[in-house]
Amino acid sequence: MTRPRFFNENPTQATRALQIWQILIGCAARRETVIYEELARKMGHGQPKVLAKQLGHVLYYCEQHGLPPLTVLVVNKNTGLPGEGFPGSEPQRGRVRERVFQFDWYGVYPPTAEDFQKAYDGR
Repeated sequence: MTRPRFFNENPTQATRALQIWQILIGCAARRETVIYEELARKMGHGQPKVLAKQLGHVLYYCEQHGLPPLTVLVVNKNTGLPGEGFPGSEPQRGRVRERVFQFDWYGVYPPTAEDFQKAYDGR
């Protein structure tokens, strides 16, 4: 029997993107947002500032595959809004967030770390 693998044993940007994907599809199913600090904590990171590229991998994968942008669920604790890099007005972001909530994420075959890396490289 092989032992399970852990994300902190191979902490590349792409493997962490896969970890973020898992966390965010759970948030979407529960119709929740998550603040950057909480996402970093769930991932075992000390600083939420390290999440930018990892979130980028997820965002580019969603864009390139016609999926609603899961990353809209990651918000600033003071404003409740996605980061500065997320386009659109608040009403537009609200509609996008609703699309993320309504999408059948568990019906999509999960991407691999390699899929996330390809998406990021092809941005």
